[in-house]
Amino acid sequence: MKRLFSMLSWVGVALVAGALVVQRAKPDWDQYARYAAWAGLVLVLLYVASQWREIAAQFQKRNTRYGTIASASVLIVLAIVVLLNMTSQRYNKRWDLTANKQYSLSDQSVKLLKSLNAPIKFIVFDKEDAFDRYRTRLSEYSYNSRQVQVEYVDPDKTPVKAREYKIESYGTIVAEYMGRTERVTNNAEQDLTNALIKVMNPQAKKVYFLSGHGEKDPAKSERDGYSTIADSLKRDNYQFDKLVLAQTNEIPKDATVLIIAGPRTDLLEQEIPLINEYLTSRTGKLFVLMDPPDDFKQPQQMPRLAGLLKEWGINATQSVVVDVSGRTSVATVPVAAPPYPTHAITNDFGLVTMFPMVRAMLPETAPQKRSGQSFLQTAARSWAETDFKELATGEGSAIKAETDKGDIAGPVSIGVATEVASTAEPPKPLGDVGKTDKPNDNAPKPETRVAAIGDSDFAANNYLGIEGNRDLFMNTVNWLAQQESLIAIRPREPSDSRLTLTANIRSAIFWLSIFVIPAAVLGAGVFTWWRRR
Repeated sequence: MKRLFSMLSWVGVALVAGALVVQRAKPDWDQYARYAAWAGLVLVLLYVASQWREIAAQFQKRNTRYGTIASASVLIVLAIVVLLNMTSQRYNKRWDLTANKQYSLSDQSVKLLKSLNAPIKFIVFDKEDAFDRYRTRLSEYSYNSRQVQVEYVDPDKTPVKAREYKIESYGTIVAEYMGRTERVTNNAEQDLTNALIKVMNPQAKKVYFLSGHGEKDPAKSERDGYSTIADSLKRDNYQFDKLVLAQTNEIPKDATVLIIAGPRTDLLEQEIPLINEYLTSRTGKLFVLMDPPDDFKQPQQMPRLAGLLKEWGINATQSVVVDVSGRTSVATVPVAAPPYPTHAITNDFGLVTMFPMVRAMLPETAPQKRSGQSFLQTAARSWAETDFKELATGEGSAIKAETDKGDIAGPVSIGVATEVASTAEPPKPLGDVGKTDKPNDNAPKPETRVAAIGDSDFAANNYLGIEGNRDLFMNTVNWLAQQESLIAIRPREPSDSRLTLTANIRSAIFWLSIFVIPAAVLGAGVFTWWRRR
C-alpha cells in the first residue's frame, strides 16, 4: 500500500509540473491544465495523509518543531508579500505630497478622462532613448482612466507609421479618439488636455465679444485687455471674434455665447430687441460683466442693459460692494472664497477670486419662469453701498452699512445665472445641413442661459494672476455653452519656488557647515573621551 501511495505522489507531482508547462506553452489548453493541476494536488495530499504516523513521529523531535516554525514563518511572510503585490496591482493608489501637486492632474483633466466613452490612444513619436521623459506624465492619464492607451514609436525605426500620422519632428504626441486625431509637440498637461478637448469636441464653438460701447478687447495685451482670457478660450476649443451689433443688426448664426464685457456706455435702443430675439428664438447664451460706476460723483446709468438683465431674472443694482472682512487692504476690493453658493458653475470650486470693484447682482424671483440663482457672493462682513456720495467723500472706517437707507447687507450676491428650458429643437451645426443622422439622445437639451457678474476687471490681464479668476470666467462660459464636462479647475504652470539668500545668510551657512557644526561634533567627542578616561 505504501508503494502505491508513493507512486501516486510522483504521478501528482508530474501532473502539477505538466500543467505549469502546458499553461505556458499552450494557453488555449488552460482549462485542461487547471484540471490536471488540481488532480495532481489531490494525489500529493493523499500521499501526505497516508504518511501521518511518520510525520507525527518527526514532530516529536525538537529540531523538527523549530524547523517547522521557521518554515511556517517564512511562508507567512511570503504570503503577505504576494497578497500586497496582488492588492497593489488591482487597487493602485497614488499620493502626491508636493506643495503644488505637480505630479497630479488637474480637476479638468481628470473630469475629461472620466467622461471618456471610448478608448483614446496617445502615440509618442520620438527617439527610443527619449521615451522615459514622457512616461511620468502619460502614466497619470492612464492611471485616471482605463480608456487611455499609450504607444511609443521611434519614427526612425518605424517610418511607415510616422508617415501615416504625418509626423514632421521628434517629440510629437498624437491623440487619437474615435477616428479623430490631434497633434501636440509638448508633453505638458495643458497641451495634452487641450488635445483631449479637441478630439472629444471636434467642432469649435464661437464666442462673440460685443463691441462699440467701450467693452474689454480680447485682442488687447495691455493690463486692462482680455488677450490672456482669449488664449484660455482657445485652449478650451473656442473661437472668438468681436461683434459691432450696431453695424451688423444681427447676431451671427454660429454664435455659441455672446459676451458683453465692461461696457462704458449703455447699449443702443435697437440692440436690445436683437439680443432678446437671440435669447428667446435661438436659445442663446449671454454673459454680461457689468462694472459699477467709476465716477462716484456722477455715476453712469445703464438703464437699457439693466432692463435687459431684469427681464432674465437678474437685478443689476446701482451699488458698489464694500468688504471690511480684512481679506484685502482696500475695502472696495472684495474677495469671494469657498464655500460658494450651490450652482453648476461653482460646484467643487475651491479657489479664491478677487474683484477690483464690483456691484451687487441680485437674483429676481418674479416672474417665476425667469428667476435667477446666485453663484457668487462676498463675505458676511461686507455690504453693497448705494450712496455714491458717501463713497466719494468717506475714507476707511467712515463708511458704514446703512440698510435703512438702501444698502444691501452681506453676504452680497455679485454673480447670478438664469436658465430657461426651450421646447425648440437644437440647431444643427454648420456644415451638417441636409444630413439625416439620428438624434443624439445624450446631447444636452437646448436652454437659454444668461449669466451676469458685477465686474469685468477680474478677468483682465493684470488680475488673472489671482488664483481663481481665470477658472471662474472659463467655468461660466462653459456652463453657458452647456459644456459641463469642461467646468473644473484647469491645469496650471509649475510654480517657480526659489530660495533667495543674502550675502550675510550665505556667509553664515558657510561658517556653520564648514567650521561651527564640525567643531561642535569634534568637541563633544573629545569631551566624552576625556570623561571616560
